[in-house]
Amino acid sequence: MEALRLKQKKAKKNEKDESKIFEEDITSEINHGIRVSNLAYHVAKRLGLYEDQCHELAVAGMVHDIGKLRVSGYLYGRDKDTLAIEEMKYVRMHSRLGYEILMRYDYSDYIVESILHHHENYDGSGYPENLVGDEISLSAKILRVCDVYVALISDRPYRKAFDKKTAIALMIEEVKNFDMRVFLAFQSVIHEEELEELWEDQAVVVGIVESEED
Repeated sequence: MEALRLKQKKAKKNEKDESKIFEEDITSEINHGIRVSNLAYHVAKRLGLYEDQCHELAVAGMVHDIGKLRVSGYLYGRDKDTLAIEEMKYVRMHSRLGYEILMRYDYSDYIVESILHHHENYDGSGYPENLVGDEISLSAKILRVCDVYVALISDRPYRKAFDKKTAIALMIEEVKNFDMRVFLAFQSVIHEEELEELWEDQAVVVGIVESEED
């Protein structure tokens, strides 16, 4: 009887630990999505896109990493090897998984194709299709720049957030990954102080609430 009680207690603890990790992961992704969404909208606006395109890019920014939830067990470690885990093949699956998920719902081709290609690099070194230059849609190029910047200025389990100046310097070192017209528009936007709070860390917190049984 005592062994059974201890087993049940351990199972309950594991369940709580898993719930806590899930809450942290969802909270992190939602906050990341909000910041990318806000930034993508303003970069698109700076590039002169129509308002409906800017709005669709904001939606795409919000859900661009939804595919990560399908592979979260591989991506969200809580140990020192997290960086190595994120570099594994599983991370390269998330943009296609996100595309497949959103194709089942009423999202436009503009949004789902932006999400599919938001990890393509201008020089062809990205994924999932190794597209080069103008083979990549303008919307995906915008998401790419915004996603990288927000990731750099965010805390990660394996490192602290970089300050804005350092983040930009790191992106300039890898500028071959970006469309230069998009990158210049992005730099113009992030230096506008009145907009800066839109891609600062957000305060959204997600919690799991247990339903009461009748």
